[in-house]
Amino acid sequence: MVLGDLGKRITAAVRKMSSNPVFDEDVLNEMLKEIAMALMAADVNVKLVKTLRDNIKNVIDFEEMAAGLNKQRIIQRSVFTELCKLVDPDTEPYKPVKGRPNVIMFVGLQGSGKTTTCTKMAYYYKRKNWKACLVCADTYRAGAFDQLKQNATKAGIPFYGSYTETDPAVIAADGVDKFKAEKFDVIIVDTSGRHKQEESLFEEMLEVAHAVQPDQTVFVMDASIGQACEAQARAFSDKVDVGAVIVTKLDGHAKGGGALSAVAATGSPVIFIGTGEHIDNLEAFDPKPFVKKLLGMGDIDGLINKVNELGLDDNEELFKKMAHGHFTLRDMYEQFVNIQKLGPFGQLMEMIPGMGGGLLGPEGEKESAKRLKRCTTIMDSMHASELDCDNPIKLFQKQPSRFERIAKGAGVHPQHVSELLSQHEKFGKLVKKMGGMKNLFNDKPARGNQQPNPKQMADLTKSMANMMDPTILKQMGGMQGVQNMMSQFTAGGGGMGAMAGMGGLEGMMHAASGGAPGGKKRAVGGGGSKKKK
Repeated sequence: MVLGDLGKRITAAVRKMSSNPVFDEDVLNEMLKEIAMALMAADVNVKLVKTLRDNIKNVIDFEEMAAGLNKQRIIQRSVFTELCKLVDPDTEPYKPVKGRPNVIMFVGLQGSGKTTTCTKMAYYYKRKNWKACLVCADTYRAGAFDQLKQNATKAGIPFYGSYTETDPAVIAADGVDKFKAEKFDVIIVDTSGRHKQEESLFEEMLEVAHAVQPDQTVFVMDASIGQACEAQARAFSDKVDVGAVIVTKLDGHAKGGGALSAVAATGSPVIFIGTGEHIDNLEAFDPKPFVKKLLGMGDIDGLINKVNELGLDDNEELFKKMAHGHFTLRDMYEQFVNIQKLGPFGQLMEMIPGMGGGLLGPEGEKESAKRLKRCTTIMDSMHASELDCDNPIKLFQKQPSRFERIAKGAGVHPQHVSELLSQHEKFGKLVKKMGGMKNLFNDKPARGNQQPNPKQMADLTKSMANMMDPTILKQMGGMQGVQNMMSQFTAGGGGMGAMAGMGGLEGMMHAASGGAPGGKKRAVGGGGSKKKK
């Protein structure tokens, strides 16, 4: 999790305050002290920390507040609100419009990750089915065009540059004109990296801006410089109209909180944050969901939106099968593939309440993603008759040789095949429960008397909870946490696509738990050795 240590310290301070049997001014001051120390450790400016502390303290008056009010709950809400203010400049950034050329010019310091971020942003829009491309106008740094060319080729992004032309303004203008003629939606122009004091390069930046007339100028900055980001952002803003900021390397530096708050202080909105080296490690930044994930509160709305982007609402065949309680291995395969399309595993887990704050850790996230990939590889080694079988466990128990054949084809141990079938059995029972619930697969948010039967929802929630590792279940807030998540899925506008994505969500839980459903590894027969691998 980005800024995971900061989130853990703030959450611990709030929980300590909430669990205290006596809530008075001393308890409040102790919590504020711990939050202030955590923020300053993340290099947040001391003046901003003081403002946040004063605002939270002023929310509550111990002498005049009515005795029946929940003071702890009021303080919790205030902490969340003030943290949002800390990273929110309250300025709307430019939003690209699909169907017309949107020229976005990148500027930034040398070594901030600007060229890599250009490719990440183009890939972000490509995944959303926009026509995105890259133009290299960096003639100052040796190998800049080669780097952009290599990144773009790997990501499948069209690009333009020149080995012979030395005027960056000419290259930028030619590239933009070319891609405009080809009706690209997003045209990203990469410029030379520069330092605040290099006036000649600032002039070059202005020439490029004049040549391409960008719809938005994006300043890329390195989170490792912390609150010094404010001075850098102001220096660039004085020279060119900086419309938005991208903060990179937030995954590797404790000063990221200072960087985000410093940028917000300049009034420039942060539109993306870089969370890793891979091409999909770029997150759209929205203050409220970011703070929610920071505090381990999750972002179910964001997860629903991601699921809906897959277009599962159009899969009528799957809905009909699930509505009748049918769920084959092929259906489960499609759910796992869909989950892998949604983005990095760690980002998805942070959207589930209780799963943020770096619970799995970098190695745990890699291992969980590897388990999901292993499941799809095993199913890739199956015959169509096995994938479409109504009762695959019975089929495999009758013919145990199938375990060995599939394990050899997938390069795994037969036990892994056995665990996958056990997982599918659990999913199948869950889908049967879902199929028997009226109004669960409505294509509109549930309202009024169209809501599923409460007793059936409680039964479904219990079934989901039983599939989870006890540690994961506890992190999510127990049965009540799962119940809240289900309520948001059914009532939050997720539609049928979100409900169809529940199978993939359970797959994520399985991968995070590190084994078969419920955190226990068990075979279903014929799987060779029963020893744990």
